[in-house]
Order: sequence, then structure tokens, then C-alpha cells
Amino acid sequence: MRTNQSFAPSISLILKRISDDKALVLLNSIAVVDGEKYIQLKRMNLSTKQYYSRISGLADAGLIKRHKGKYSLTMLGHVVYDSQMIIGKTLAYYWKLKVIESVEMSTPSGLPNDEITQLISALIDNHRIKDILMKSISSSTENLHTENNSDNNVET
Repeated sequence: MRTNQSFAPSISLILKRISDDKALVLLNSIAVVDGEKYIQLKRMNLSTKQYYSRISGLADAGLIKRHKGKYSLTMLGHVVYDSQMIIGKTLAYYWKLKVIESVEMSTPSGLPNDEITQLISALIDNHRIKDILMKSISSSTENLHTENNSDNNVET
């Protein structure tokens, strides 16, 4: 494991370090206790070696730091923790998202944006997730307009 923090971690390194369920639980535990108390290895079903291996990996990725013998999230760790919490919340809407996609694809030319927006508003009650979906709708519309304009500008 690298202990030199003179590098910027890559997305793949961060995802690799949190892809293990036990490492993700460990990251979440560190986020929740925020250095206030020690994490019990037995409760996490980790051996000492597994614990320190995962701690080392999370620290190597720049997600956690040790201060006065206690671990806490780095600023990067807070962002990664928050992002994975959004993903976790989004999974609760998985089937509703599949319904929205199915309805959207059911018409040959696609649904108008205002109807997709109404559908999202009716099915998704989490504002952060709703904002992400609305942003994806507006960016896909912008991409469609850009493609249509470039098609119109092509000489035949």
C-alpha cells in the first residue's frame, strides 16, 4: 500500500477500495461515528488483519485519515460517502425508474419533456434524485437539438 499522499487518487482506485462490502461498511461506520468512538471489529465481522487491510486501502485512496488514534473521513471521503448514499437511495426507486424509461421508450418519437417531468414528479419524491433526473432530461434534449442542427448543416 502507498503511504505517500503526493498523488491524486483516481476514480478507479476509489471505486476499487469501496467495492468490497466490508470496506464500504467500514467507510460508512467511520462516517457515522466521525471519530467519536472506536469501531468494534466483532460487530463488523472482520478479523484484525481484514480491518487494517481495508483501513489501509481507504486511507490509500484518500477517503479517511487518522487523527489522535481515531479515523475520520477526509473531505474527499465526505463527498464519496454522500455520493454512495445517493446511489443507495436511488436503488429504492429502481423499478420506478424502469417504468419511466419504459414509458419514455414506448412512443416512437419519445415523450415530450413536460410529460416526462410530470411522470418523474409523480413517482420520485426525493428532491436530489429528482434534480439529477431533470438535469439528465434537459441535457439529453440539448444533445438532441445539437445533433439536429449539425444534421441540418451538413451539405449533400
